[in-house]
Amino acid sequence: MKNAREKFMNRYRTFRLSRAERSSALFMFVLFLISIVANYSASIYATHSASNTVTDIILSNTPAFDVDGILVYGATAMALFILFIIVIHPKRIVFALQSLGLFFFTRAIFISLTHLRTFPTHTPVAFFNPIGAFLGRALLYGDDLFFSGHTGIPFLMALLFWPNKLLRYFFLACSVFFAIAVLLGHVHYTIDVASAFFITYGVYKIACYLFPRDYALFLLEE
Repeated sequence: MKNAREKFMNRYRTFRLSRAERSSALFMFVLFLISIVANYSASIYATHSASNTVTDIILSNTPAFDVDGILVYGATAMALFILFIIVIHPKRIVFALQSLGLFFFTRAIFISLTHLRTFPTHTPVAFFNPIGAFLGRALLYGDDLFFSGHTGIPFLMALLFWPNKLLRYFFLACSVFFAIAVLLGHVHYTIDVASAFFITYGVYKIACYLFPRDYALFLLEE
């Protein structure tokens, strides 16, 4: 435990950014916060503009299951784990903020374009405390549909940590797990889930193209 703590502290002691790089990192952090606000605002807009439900090849032929606890506690645990594995390596922070910020901005645009109402037999997702409610609606769940954040975020993490087989397969499993959960709960339409993999991959490739230096820094092993 002591060695792990010393190793963690040493990473931050030896990690140095120039003044310009620190300014850039601060700017990216602000943009990341703005992207969360954009995602939250788009969710509210999509809710108020929701029109009708549509049939779905999977949801129309399966009963709705109670996945409330899975989507709330599971997603919160995953978010905390993502925060942990990013913060323990300072070299990962900037590109993580860039890719996640781009993900949330992209999702905000997509959910603002088409306003379907959630499938009529969906499982209501209740948040059990104010903090959980904020994190859930802002990051992982809202009255929005296209595309699924529950599916997309762990898939994005799998792409970011692809060289690390353990994390790669863990996040891929999480992505599939949440994809199945939101479908079983009728929280998302099938197209919301299926498209999340393709759109998220596009977000990842764009982030790598726009920020190649930070991506290379993210991949450095310590």
